[in-house]
Amino acid sequence: MFMKINLGLKCLGENRGLNMIDSESKILQQYYSKTAHDYDALHVSIDEKDEHFLALAFMVAASGLLGIKSILDIGSGTGRAIKYVKQHAPDILIVGIEPVEELRSIGYQKGIAEEELIEGDATNLAYSDASFDLVCAFGVLHHIKYPELAVSEMLRVAKKGIFISDSNNFGQGSVLSRTVKQIINEVGLWKVADFIKTLGKGYTLSEGDGLAYSYSVFNNYNQIQKACNNIHILNTKTGSANLYRTASHIGLLGIKNE
Repeated sequence: MFMKINLGLKCLGENRGLNMIDSESKILQQYYSKTAHDYDALHVSIDEKDEHFLALAFMVAASGLLGIKSILDIGSGTGRAIKYVKQHAPDILIVGIEPVEELRSIGYQKGIAEEELIEGDATNLAYSDASFDLVCAFGVLHHIKYPELAVSEMLRVAKKGIFISDSNNFGQGSVLSRTVKQIINEVGLWKVADFIKTLGKGYTLSEGDGLAYSYSVFNNYNQIQKACNNIHILNTKTGSANLYRTASHIGLLGIKNE
């Protein structure tokens, strides 16, 4: 789930920002290291019928239609996506990257081979352009301070497309709460509001999710649209016709220009 961040900042005066990112990265890595044995209990429902289960089913079905032969999963945790793909689409080669050693170890105990679940950095993938047909991320991007960096790498390494399953903060909460957040976002003040809400930290800490940033899959829509000629979106939890306004969790399939 957690991805180390290596920004390579060049401008003077940005060292402090880099140190803050490193500090946040350490907090998240420590969280997953300490909770590794409880990871599946905390992040995967007992019957696996959660938002990511639906997203996985959709991705595998779409992979068949698109002729996907290889998948890279970033932030694999204990290997849930790897196991699902191997079970439901055994002809597809899938590799997952996960920087937290303790989570990888549990994945190995579950029968995943070491070459299928390796150490890696979502913002600096150790693969050449178009190395995999599809690159996916399940519940990862809201843990990355600058998710656009990870999305950029996903698009670079993907030959045919990318798939993202993650939160939509603007579709979460009561009708009033959603409306207020959407208005703030539409007038361009969301980052200011989030800064105030988090008391200047820019993130929240919880027992169930560790360190997380306010995130919406729609934040990266324009970025993905530049590289993909088709984008398909579905709500993986409840939502009405306008998913941005009503769906708390989103699955997004971007099909690249070929």
